[in-house]
Amino acid sequence: DPGADASLCGMAATGASGTNAVRYGTMRPNVLNLRVVLPDGRLLHTAGPGRQPRKRAAGYDLTSLFVGSEGTLGFLTQATLRLHPLPEATAATVASFPSVGAAVACTVQVLQAAVPVARIGGCLRPEVGLGVQVPVVDLSATSSHLEFLDEVMADACGRFSGMGLPAAATLLLELHGSRHSLVEQQQQTEEIVQQNGGSSLAWAEGLEEREQLWSMRHNAWYAALALRPGCQVRHEDGDDGGSTHGAVSATALPSLAQGYSTDVCVPISRLPDVVVETKQDLQASGLTGPMVGHVGDGNFHCLLIFNSQDPEEAQRVHAFTQRLGRRALAAGGTCTGEHGVGLGKRALLQEELGQEGLDTLRSIKAALDPHNLMNPGKVL
Repeated sequence: DPGADASLCGMAATGASGTNAVRYGTMRPNVLNLRVVLPDGRLLHTAGPGRQPRKRAAGYDLTSLFVGSEGTLGFLTQATLRLHPLPEATAATVASFPSVGAAVACTVQVLQAAVPVARIGGCLRPEVGLGVQVPVVDLSATSSHLEFLDEVMADACGRFSGMGLPAAATLLLELHGSRHSLVEQQQQTEEIVQQNGGSSLAWAEGLEEREQLWSMRHNAWYAALALRPGCQVRHEDGDDGGSTHGAVSATALPSLAQGYSTDVCVPISRLPDVVVETKQDLQASGLTGPMVGHVGDGNFHCLLIFNSQDPEEAQRVHAFTQRLGRRALAAGGTCTGEHGVGLGKRALLQEELGQEGLDTLRSIKAALDPHNLMNPGKVL
């Protein structure tokens, strides 16, 4: 489920994912082989030329090594990917909740009940204040989505898309399966939503209705930027992100406002606490940071909108992102679930892996790229 300007090899290079990851996995488990141009010009097939086994135990896992390497070890020029079949039936819905805690608790309970959600996510209201080969098919039978938005993000998405979402903690859910199993999944989901104080559910099963719903979610980044017209893009890896996410200025006029996306991921059991603490931190910091997340796998983002020419506000943003990264690490999570390390998270990477882990990464980098030609300065 890549973003607007994403490429398949680019998704592999960053170890990216999207709204379908809770059911179908991130890029890493879906990449079976890669063709890589190494820094010295040699051509490497990470699983061997033309090979595409569903599983293998032959030597080191070179494919996984290059997935998420962020261009620091070689150019990815071709990917062999796992395919998944389209489900027989699909249904999507939106649910509003009285609080962030209730929305996230509902997410945890849906997953614990083994409801095969394909996508689940939402908007939260503060509790306080190159080439591709695709020959392999996975025959999994069912799946679903879970996405959430906070009240600021829900309101922004509703206005940007014209759908008029209530300004409340919101979950977007999608279920996949057979027609018979889908009925049972819907009943299960409705019971859990009601137990957590959620709104009644109206299921969209037609393609056009579902596409409208997920188009709203996919435009969340642009909806957040629209909170300050003319807003420019900046990502947490330290790069200007117009070429990464395809975002452009909302107006042709110069703007001092920027958008800055965070990206942490924590164990599902710790997600409610971390989300609530993060909302409290946002409020205490006086920052505008609508929240959106792939809560089905514990991954969420704060889309911080700020004046880049205001040193005090920029410092508050930097301090907040560092606290958020360390909060995720303290909860047993990671400082980046899908965006990568880049420049901005190098210090957090050391805290996450430890010195031995970082030294091992440097040894691999030195062996493959002794002259430091590939994306120098990134990650390490």
